[in-house]
Amino acid sequence: MNKKKKLRLKKPKLHPVTVYIILIVLTMVVSGILAKIDFKTTYSTINNADLSIVQNTVQVENLFNFDGVKYLISNAATNFISFAPLNMFIITAIGMSVLISSGFLDLINRKIFSKVDNRMITFIIIFIGTISTIINDIGYVILIPIAAILYESKGRNPLSGVAAAFCGVAFGSGTSIFVGSAEVALIPYTTSAARLVDSSFHVSLLSNLFIMIATTIVLSIVGTIIIEKIIVPKFGNSKESKSLEVKSQEVQETEVEVIDSLDAEQERLNTEYKENRGLKYALIAFLVMVTIFIYSVIPNLPLSGMLLDMNETTYLKQIFGDNSYFQDGFTYMMAILFLVTGLAYGIGSKKFKNDRDVFEGSHENLKHLGGVLILIFFASQFIFVFRKTNIGTILTGIVANVIDSINFGGIALLVIAILLMAFANLFLTTPGAKWVILAPVIVPPLMQFNISPQFLQFVLRAADSMTNGITPLSSFFVILIAYMNIYNKDKDNPIGIFKAIKLIMPYCLIISATWLLLLIGWYIIGLPIGPGVYPTV
Repeated sequence: MNKKKKLRLKKPKLHPVTVYIILIVLTMVVSGILAKIDFKTTYSTINNADLSIVQNTVQVENLFNFDGVKYLISNAATNFISFAPLNMFIITAIGMSVLISSGFLDLINRKIFSKVDNRMITFIIIFIGTISTIINDIGYVILIPIAAILYESKGRNPLSGVAAAFCGVAFGSGTSIFVGSAEVALIPYTTSAARLVDSSFHVSLLSNLFIMIATTIVLSIVGTIIIEKIIVPKFGNSKESKSLEVKSQEVQETEVEVIDSLDAEQERLNTEYKENRGLKYALIAFLVMVTIFIYSVIPNLPLSGMLLDMNETTYLKQIFGDNSYFQDGFTYMMAILFLVTGLAYGIGSKKFKNDRDVFEGSHENLKHLGGVLILIFFASQFIFVFRKTNIGTILTGIVANVIDSINFGGIALLVIAILLMAFANLFLTTPGAKWVILAPVIVPPLMQFNISPQFLQFVLRAADSMTNGITPLSSFFVILIAYMNIYNKDKDNPIGIFKAIKLIMPYCLIISATWLLLLIGWYIIGLPIGPGVYPTV
C-alpha cells in the first residue's frame, strides 16, 4: 500500500532584523493611509502657569511619501546614535566583558550561587530587576547578561535567565523600594490636574512609598512562581550546561583518584591562593569605587556633589532630576565599577599578566556585538519612525477622550482607566508623555469620587507595567530580542519579536491580574500608600 506524502509548506522563519524592516515599511504605509482619511484627535492638557485648559489637536504625519523617505534617510544616523539602549548596551558590555574574562563571575558563582536554591536566585533576579527601575532602565543592560550567566552556571537554560531578568525589570517598572526619577517626572502633571479641583493640593515625593515597597515584594514573589512554573519548563535545561556538569564531575572524580599526588595538591593550593588573592583585590577595588560614587552624590562636603544637579533646590531633584549627572551617568559608573573590579581580580589571580590578556579576553566576550548592533540599528529606526507619525499620541488622546466620556465613577471607572492606560502604553511608552494627556481627564473626576491623585499616579505606573514587556515600541524590548538570540542554541530558528512576546505572555497576563487585585484591594481596604497619604482624598 503506497502512502502519499503530504507536502507541507514550511513557515518562513524571518530574522528579527527582517521583521523590524517590515515594520518600518508597514508603519510608513499605515501613516499614509491614516493621513489620507484625516485620522486625528483633540485632547486637553493643563497650562501649569495658570492652570488653564489647553486644547491640542494632533494628526498623523504621512511618511509614505517623498518627505517621509527623506526623513528616514537623513535621520537614520541620528536616530541610531541617540537611541538610549545602544549607548547603555555598548558601555555596559565593555565593563561586563572584563568582569567575565577575568574569571570573577565564575568564582562568585562557585563560591556563592552554586549553594543557593534555584528559586531563590530567580527571586533575587526579579527583585533586583524591579528595584533597578529607580534609575532609568539600567536593569535591562546589566541584569539580563548576569542572569543568563547565573542560570547557565546552575545547569539551567540561560534563556530562562534572560526572560526572568527582562520580566523583572519590564513588568515591575511601576514600583521600587524608594522614590526615583519616575516621581520627579510625574508629580508636576499630577499636581496640576489635582489643582483643578483643589487649588492648594500638594503631591509629596514620598506619596507612593508604602505601596511601592509592598508591591515590589508581592510582584517579585508572583514573578518567581511564574518563571519557575511556566517559563523555565518552556525552555528546559541547558544541554551544554548539563554536559559541562558531567565533565566537571568526571574531573572531580579524577582529582580524587590522584589527590595523593603532591604535584596535583600543590597545583590546587596555588590556584586557590591566586583566587583568594584576586578576590581580596576585587573587593578592595569594589569598595573604593562604591565609596567614591557615594561621596559624589553627597552635597556640601569638600569636593563632593560632583554628580548632583546643584541648580535644583531639593535633594531628590538634584539626584533624579532631568539634568542630574548621577542619573545620566549611572550606566557609565556601573561599567567603570565592573571594569575596575574585573581588572583587580584578574591582576590578583594572575589571570591578567599584561594588557594583551585584558584586551584579548574582553574581545572574546564581545564577539556577539556586531549582530546586536545591526539589530539595534533597525529597531531604533522603527521606533523613531513610529513616533514621528504621531500614531501613539493620537491613540493615547483617544483613550483620554473615552475615559472623559464615561458617566460613572468609583471602582468601575478605576478599572476601566487602568485597562485603557495599559492599552495606550503599547503605543506610547513614555510615562510622562502619557500622563500629561491622561491626568487632566482621570485625576479631577476620580477626585470627585474620593480617589486621591497620589493613588492615581501610582495607578498609571501599574498600568504601564502591565504591558511594558510586550510592546516592540519599548526602546529596551530590542535588548530582550538581542540576548535571546545570543543564547539561542538553535541558530536556524531565531527568536523574533512575536515569538518573544508569546514566550513571556503568561508572565504579562498573570502579573496584570496581580496588579489589578493589588490596586483594587488596596483601595477597598484603605491602607496608606505613603506617609499620611491614602487611596482616598
